Amino acid sequence: MDHRRSSATWLALGYLVLVVYASLYPFWPWRLPPSLPWPGVIGLPWPRYWSRFDLWTNVVGYAPLGFLCFSAVLRSGKGAGGGLLLVGVGLPLLSFGMETLQYFLPGRVPSLADFLLNSAGAWLGGLIAWGLHRFGGLQRWTGWRERWFVPHSAGALALLAVWPVGLLYPAPVPLGLGQLFPRLRELAEQVLAGTPWELLPDESVMDLPLPPGLEAIAIAMGLLAPCLLALSVARAGWLRRMLLVVGAGVLGLATTAFSTVLNFGPDHAWAWFTVTTWPGLLIGGVLALLAALMSRRANAAWGLVVLTALIALMSEAPADPYLAESLQAWEQGRFVNLYGLAQWVGWLWPFTALAWLLYGVTQSQSDSSPSPLRSRLDTPAGDAPGRDPRDISHTSRAGENPDPTMAP
Repeated sequence: MDHRRSSATWLALGYLVLVVYASLYPFWPWRLPPSLPWPGVIGLPWPRYWSRFDLWTNVVGYAPLGFLCFSAVLRSGKGAGGGLLLVGVGLPLLSFGMETLQYFLPGRVPSLADFLLNSAGAWLGGLIAWGLHRFGGLQRWTGWRERWFVPHSAGALALLAVWPVGLLYPAPVPLGLGQLFPRLRELAEQVLAGTPWELLPDESVMDLPLPPGLEAIAIAMGLLAPCLLALSVARAGWLRRMLLVVGAGVLGLATTAFSTVLNFGPDHAWAWFTVTTWPGLLIGGVLALLAALMSRRANAAWGLVVLTALIALMSEAPADPYLAESLQAWEQGRFVNLYGLAQWVGWLWPFTALAWLLYGVTQSQSDSSPSPLRSRLDTPAGDAPGRDPRDISHTSRAGENPDPTMAP
């Protein structure tokens, strides 16, 4: 197996941050526990009360982490033994550490049951990953990825996998992620309150909704952005590129409908699909299909433009005043939103995708283009004369530079 940094590594690191976030939220105030029964912080008490929700969320919460950690270790070349050691020992130690730190957070309650359930979830995820590896499932995924995507696409694939998580938290505009600047201003107002640098709220600005035209453009940009990100790492071939665009569109619509179901009930699953929404979806879908005909570098460059426009539009979109009130009773949101983590993913996803595309473009520009003679000498024997170099396998010969992610 060709060992390289895979999307499983990035997803495992991201999911690890999620686990730490969910375990230690709200991160304040930290206090020394006044008194602890034996054996103190090195032991965990059995909970007096626990619900079915706590039972399955603790198992389900750690199962993906076990799956991703085993896959990442295996992909890095450490072998199945290293993956089983990390999942079997490392993740239970992580859970024990998180539960122990909860002694110092008055709002959290350490629990021996949570530790055992977390460990069981991690072992379950690792067992599933080991089973897939044992029967060739992970190798088939690697082969499929190499046929569809260029080398060094792990970051983009991880971002595409996280994109639906950001859509789970209802946005002011369907598919409209990136409303971070208004939140930063609110945070700055709270931090600077009572200081000479206090920010006074602008009373002249009214929280009016976006005009229908701008709302349709924001929806189109929200659909087009992940499509351009996927096309920037997709191999040549119009059919597979069209399938990627259609798949991204279907995933975005299904996740938005699912979020609406969780928030307002099954009867309102498609209430967000309005007269303003469908033109934006149509425009975004048509532009994404046209983008499938462009090169990877062109898709990356246009992705920078679209993400910037999306962030600018979402900065002007007001928050729904009725949404926060309705989310107070969002029972399913206790697990789906994970203490606001889905909301943070929705706020930060466009900025992270923007940084990744900018890095990919600069890396591709810094790579010198090989001369025609060298390209001819580096072509493996048996390759067709007109073969697209982007479709060559990920595996590089000794001393050969890998194909840049954003090749023209």
